[in-house]
Amino acid sequence: MHNIERMAITRRAFVSCLLASGCFLVIPDSLQASSPIIQIRDLYNRDLSFSDLALSLENKMVEVTGFMAPPLKAESSFYVLTQRPMAVCPFCETDADWPDDIIAVYSKRIVKVAPFNIKLVTRGKLKLGSFTDPETGFVSQVRLGNAVYRRKR
Repeated sequence: MHNIERMAITRRAFVSCLLASGCFLVIPDSLQASSPIIQIRDLYNRDLSFSDLALSLENKMVEVTGFMAPPLKAESSFYVLTQRPMAVCPFCETDADWPDDIIAVYSKRIVKVAPFNIKLVTRGKLKLGSFTDPETGFVSQVRLGNAVYRRKR
């Protein structure tokens, strides 16, 4: 019995060390709960109306692949995700001119700018419809809220 108690304490200590070291954060992709991964082009119909897929995913967590456009301003919690790499930001004046190959992305934290030619996977809550950002004046039709991103492997 004494050996079993010692083994339990050893296991407990081992798990505590793993948790304290942060190893629990490394979970294989196959075991992670995932959101649907979509392409920006999947959000629109040919007539630029929102696709059935976009409408079905509104207010849900999704993952979108794309590229980070250069930021509108330094130290921002906002960036633009584009379908293709862009060396300059595709800032639009009105939602009528909103291109169908970009998404506005909002994070809770300041965004660390990624090189414009590195493919990313951005995860956030999908929002549809016209919105004018009160801080930047940026007008969008599609947004991801509470977003995080990672480099695509």
